Amino acid sequence: MTIPSVTSANLSAKATELLRLHTSPKILQVINVWDAITARTIAAVPGTEALATASHSIAASLGYDDGENIPVDLMIDAVGRIAAASSLPVSADLESGYGNPGDTVRRAVGVGIVGANIEDQMRPLADAVAQMEAAVRAGQAEGVDFVLNARTDAFLKAADRSPEDVLADAIERGKAFLEVGAASVFVPGLLDEPTVRALVEGIGQQRVSVINVPGSLAPSKLQELGVARISYGPWTQRVALTALADTAADLLADGALPGGTRPLN
Repeated sequence: MTIPSVTSANLSAKATELLRLHTSPKILQVINVWDAITARTIAAVPGTEALATASHSIAASLGYDDGENIPVDLMIDAVGRIAAASSLPVSADLESGYGNPGDTVRRAVGVGIVGANIEDQMRPLADAVAQMEAAVRAGQAEGVDFVLNARTDAFLKAADRSPEDVLADAIERGKAFLEVGAASVFVPGLLDEPTVRALVEGIGQQRVSVINVPGSLAPSKLQELGVARISYGPWTQRVALTALADTAADLLADGALPGGTRPLN
């Protein structure tokens, strides 16, 4: 597959639309994809307004462990193929920037990406802010309203810290990332209602992004609380692989392909 050339006007329009979707009172749900066929499949589902990649899923599909073990060239190629698979705006999970967030964002924009997650990995705050600022500036230098969904791992790396300290840290980091141009702050974790409410109060309405995992709050409740965006990370791939494994088990036990199976888009 040859990735089509990206026009600046088209890219700018997609970036503007992605930013609008993040700031709208209606919550943005992005169903995470990991290759061109999953991108086309999800883009065709009624109600889909934007796509997001999952770095874990892309890495796994190419035989790599999560955590920037995949070469950056392969990741950029993968997200470019996803961007080329539909006309929707695409936000890419670029982990912590592969050692150079600014250059990684620049390359991502070059293949059609108009937004990204960048992880702070709980680096010292000044270092984390610098990497987010580099990502924002790189997007601006490419002439688009690049939508940075700046991720803080405060809850994922909470260890034995008190919940109050973790929450305060997430809010402090989130506000600092917004100050250097992030559009939203991604706070992954299994978050209860009081925690989400406190994050929105501390960071801002339509500024908090979350991941939904089994046991998470319903999208309608998250919208009511003022959350900007929901993503699903590697869970969409896990759902697909569970269905594949279950189907294989049925077939090997003298079963049949499930009825209602749809053709590829």
